[in-house]
Amino acid sequence: MDKLKRVLSGHDTEEPGGLSEVIEATSLSWGTRLKGFIACFAIGCLFSVLGSCLLWVPRKGLTLFAVFYTLGNIASIGSTLFLMGPMKQLKRMFEPTRLIATSVMLLCLILTLCSAFWWRKQGLALLFCILQFFALAW
Repeated sequence: MDKLKRVLSGHDTEEPGGLSEVIEATSLSWGTRLKGFIACFAIGCLFSVLGSCLLWVPRKGLTLFAVFYTLGNIASIGSTLFLMGPMKQLKRMFEPTRLIATSVMLLCLILTLCSAFWWRKQGLALLFCILQFFALAW
């Protein structure tokens, strides 16, 4: 369990130094990180389910679905920041093996919101939501 904590918190390969001591002194405890992860992930799942329920609302349903589905994905991705920390999360997201999937995911998040609010194209919003799903699965 200690090895898992070290890997997820990013302390498995770091050498002790001034910066790591500052980071260690200001970091959250493992219990607090786990609670933050669970809370953020639950909010993300709730938003995704709520978006799916709002899909059936007349006229604005597809827009509401796109917005809540995107917010749910952002919250779910943000939940892993509690376990790994922001820098380790960003480093892993932009590794060469994950770069294309990360780029497609972030692009689809932005384009979903743009198509829902500025372009008002509900079909495009749905297409970008589907692409978000596939980029996450990739």
